[in-house]
Amino acid sequence: MIFLPTALRYFLEVARTGSISEASERLNVATSAISRQIAKLEQEVGTPLFERQPRGMVLSEAGEILAGYARRSSLEADQVLADVHGVRELRHSTVRLASPEDFARDFLPAAIIAFREKHPGIRFRLNVVDPAAATQQVRDGVADLAVTDGAVPEKGVRVEYSRRQPIYALMPDDHPLATRDDLALAELLEYPLALMDEGTTIRRLFDVCVAAEGLTFEPAFVSNYSGALESFARLRGGVTLVALLTVQQRLATDRLAIVPIRDPELSRRGVQIQSLARRVLPAAVRSFLTHLVERIE
Repeated sequence: MIFLPTALRYFLEVARTGSISEASERLNVATSAISRQIAKLEQEVGTPLFERQPRGMVLSEAGEILAGYARRSSLEADQVLADVHGVRELRHSTVRLASPEDFARDFLPAAIIAFREKHPGIRFRLNVVDPAAATQQVRDGVADLAVTDGAVPEKGVRVEYSRRQPIYALMPDDHPLATRDDLALAELLEYPLALMDEGTTIRRLFDVCVAAEGLTFEPAFVSNYSGALESFARLRGGVTLVALLTVQQRLATDRLAIVPIRDPELSRRGVQIQSLARRVLPAAVRSFLTHLVERIE
């Protein structure tokens, strides 16, 4: 943020933390100085930039517009600084990613390794967070790209790529259902089932389908960690539900099989690649984005 005016730097930190006192600690600046700068900004734009609420400072509609501009300006300033120092983008850049752990376990590391074979100077930083936080990190300028299962358009975020990723049943390759072309949800009632906990995309879609069909499942194993569910299936504990993209690297080596489920609702889960709206992406980020899309396709 070297190129940003002081008032915008303070404003962005309050927007990020939702608190003048927390922004003060992070910036090592007095709260009174931050308050003065924000008051000055609000006077200049002629409207409040924050709504003062008991739980903290929340951006107003005008504040959201200014925050988007300031974040893009900060990111572009970083690019300019790198160019001034003679750093060539496709040799020494860092691509910052945010993703939930199911995409982070195999898909993204494999994509990064393949990309670095052509561009060994490119470095990567991956933050593993929940889908909403991945989107927020793009919006805050913490991440260049989010790879997530978001399906609803997000304010301040550009969807660079979106594709449906149907949900499959995952099981050992010698499971009685492993050779089927597809199966109905009711057929899973005979086998122990491992599921993500409530609130995840797969679980929400599963619960909708089960309710629509009047079925009652009592999962043998529930977890908020998809890796544990996949290990449960691999170790012959039962069946779990996955998207192909998150497990295809390991199907053969782990002796696993996936079978499509005949329910259109279970095709609503997708993969999205998101970036900050109206931001001009650096060359390295654009190149890696193209690489990701090619691997998904």
